[in-house]
Amino acid sequence: MCLAIPGKISAVHETVGVPMAKVDFGGITREACLSYVPDARVGDYVLVHVGFAIGKVDEEEARRTYQYLSEMDQLAELDDGEEEPGHEVP
Repeated sequence: MCLAIPGKISAVHETVGVPMAKVDFGGITREACLSYVPDARVGDYVLVHVGFAIGKVDEEEARRTYQYLSEMDQLAELDDGEEEPGHEVP
């Protein structure tokens, strides 16, 4: 099943002219393209699907969605062995 996972933007930058962000998913950080949500800023919560932020959500909705996904054991794709140093899976 393909899901969008909520995460918090911790940094924003450009890569070859494409807006990108580091997004924190409960302690695991991944890169995401911000082309679909160009108004997203550091501190915002976004829904990420296959490396693209596809929408913004508020913090409460992000936490609730993350909890549901965790309960359904749908967060395993985040833990692919490439987590950044110092971060642990929640």
